[in-house]
Amino acid sequence: MRFYLGLATTFHDPALALVGPDGTLLFAEAAERTLQYKRAPNCEPDAPAAMAALLKAHVPPGSELVVASTWGPQFTDFLRGQAGAGAFDLMALAAHTTALNRSYVPEQAERVFIADLHGAQERAGHGTLLALNQEARITGAAPRATIVGQRRYPHHLCHAAYGLWGSPFETATALVVDGMGETGAAAIYRLEAGRVTELRRHRGRGSLGFLYGLITDLAGFDQVKGEEWKIMGLAPYGQPDPDLAALLGRLCTVEGHRLRYADAETIRAVAAEIRARRPADALETGWADLARCGQDLFGTLMDALVAEAHALAPSDNLVIAGGCGLNSSYNGRVLGRSGFTRLHVPSAPADDGNAVGAAWLAYAEDHPDWAGPPPEQRPLTPYLGSRVPTGAMERLAEQEPRARRVGHAEATRAAARILAEGGLVGWVQGRAEFGPRALGNRSILADPRPEGAKDALNAKVKYREAFRPFAPSILAEAGPDWFEDYADSPYMERTLVWREAVRARVPAVVHEDGTGRLQSVTASRNPAYAALIGAFAEITGVPILLNTSFNVMGKPILHGAEDAILMFYTTGLDALVVEDWLVVK
Repeated sequence: MRFYLGLATTFHDPALALVGPDGTLLFAEAAERTLQYKRAPNCEPDAPAAMAALLKAHVPPGSELVVASTWGPQFTDFLRGQAGAGAFDLMALAAHTTALNRSYVPEQAERVFIADLHGAQERAGHGTLLALNQEARITGAAPRATIVGQRRYPHHLCHAAYGLWGSPFETATALVVDGMGETGAAAIYRLEAGRVTELRRHRGRGSLGFLYGLITDLAGFDQVKGEEWKIMGLAPYGQPDPDLAALLGRLCTVEGHRLRYADAETIRAVAAEIRARRPADALETGWADLARCGQDLFGTLMDALVAEAHALAPSDNLVIAGGCGLNSSYNGRVLGRSGFTRLHVPSAPADDGNAVGAAWLAYAEDHPDWAGPPPEQRPLTPYLGSRVPTGAMERLAEQEPRARRVGHAEATRAAARILAEGGLVGWVQGRAEFGPRALGNRSILADPRPEGAKDALNAKVKYREAFRPFAPSILAEAGPDWFEDYADSPYMERTLVWREAVRARVPAVVHEDGTGRLQSVTASRNPAYAALIGAFAEITGVPILLNTSFNVMGKPILHGAEDAILMFYTTGLDALVVEDWLVVK
C-alpha cells in the first residue's frame, strides 16, 4: 500500500498531512500544536516524535511512502544555487539593507525569509526518515514504511488544490493571494471535471499579503507574530481618514483588473510619513484609523483580483486560498461585490493547508483518473488532527474529587447549565481542528447574552486586547433568523451582519460594526458541539455560544489534556470538559 505524506515547508506555519491509498485524507495538523510554539517558525513539520505516532496509527508495516512538499522543483533548484553561491551565509544576509523594498518588507528580512525557506525545503522528510529508523532500531524489524519518492509542487498550486478539491463545488474558480509564491503573490486557478488548471500567475515582488503586513506594523502590531488579525478587529473602531487613505493609496493602485505596486522609494517615503503621524499610544493600543483605512484598501485591491478571476473564469463558485483568505471581514462582503454567488474558504487557507494540497497532488500524479474526494467527503471536515488522550484526567481524579467521568450526555447537560449561569467552560472533544480557529473541539465557551461576558473572558482567561471580537457558534438552522443574508460558514471563515432586532440579545458576540465571525454548526459536522448548543438553547432560548480558542494570548491552541488542566487551574475557567470527563471549581 502507498501513502502520501504532505509537508508544508515554508518558513512559518509548518504542517503535515497524510493521504491514504484511496485518496482519503487521514490526518492533517500544524506543527505549532505538537510543539506548543506559535506559528512554529523554522521548525520541521514532521518532527520525529509526532511522525512516529502518526505512522503507527495509520501506516501498516510494509507500506510505501511518498513525501510531497510545497514549493516547486525549479524554485528549489534556484534556492540551492543561491545557497551554493553563499547568498544565504550569515554575513551575506547581514550585509543587506534593512530598508523597505518592493515586497513591503525590509530587504534584509526578505532575504532571511528566503534563506529559511531554503532550509525548510532541504530538511523536508528528514524527520519522517528518522522516525522510521527509530522504530526499526528499537523493534529490530524492517522500517514500517519505505520512502519511495520525494516530490515538490508549486506553492500556489498547493493552495489551489487544497481549496478546490476540498470545496463542495464540482466547478469553481480559485483566487490564491498570500505573501509570496515562486513568481509573485497571487494566482488564479480553475476546477473542472476534477482537474485543477492554472489560468494566471502574477509575477513580481509586489505583494498584497506583505502590504497588509506592513499596515499591521505601521498600526503598532507585529506581522511576524501573525497579528494581522488585530487590524480586522480594530478597523471598525476607526474613522475614515482621507489623508491616511491617500497615503496608503500610493502603495498600490488598480488599473483595470491589475494591481500596480509602488516602487521601493515610494514605499519607504509613505512608511516614514505614516510613522511620523502615528499617535504616541499606537504601540500600546494600536491605531484604529489606520486599521480602518488599511482594511478598506485591502478590500479595494482584493475586489480587483476577484474581478480578474471572474473575467478569466466566469463561475458562480469562488474559492479563496492563501494567507489573505484569513481576512474574514473581506470574505463576508465579497459575494455582494463580485459576480460570484457562492464562496468557499478552507479551514486552513494559509501555508499550513499546503500540506494537504501537496499530498493530494502527489496522489493525483499517481492516479490520473482521480477527480478529488468523493461528494460525501466534501466540503472537507476540519476535524483532522490529534485526539486528546484522557489518561491525564484519570490521574487528576485520583487527587481531585471534583474530576469525574460522567458520560457524554451528562457532561453536555452540565456544561450547558454552567454556561447558562454565566460560567466559562473549556471544551475538548474529538479530533483537533485543522487551521487557526477553534471550531468546537478545542474551545473556550461562554454565554453570549451578558453585556460584560467579553470583558470577563478577557480578564479571566484570554488576556487579549479589548477591541478583538469573540465569535458566535450558531446552529445552522437558526442562522437566517439571526443574520442578514445568511450563508453557511462551517469554518468561521466570514463575517456576516447581525439582524438589528437580535443584537441586544447576544451583545458579547456583536462586533462594533454589527457583524459576527460566525461558525455554522450542524449535527452531521459536529454532533457533540451541536448537542451542547442545543442543550444551551433549551435552557435560554438562544441557539448560540460565544466560542474562542482554548489557549491564552501568545500560545497555540492546546494539544493535550495536561495543557487543558493547567489552563483550568491557572485561569478563570469555571469548568473543564475533556471528552466525557468533567471537573468544576
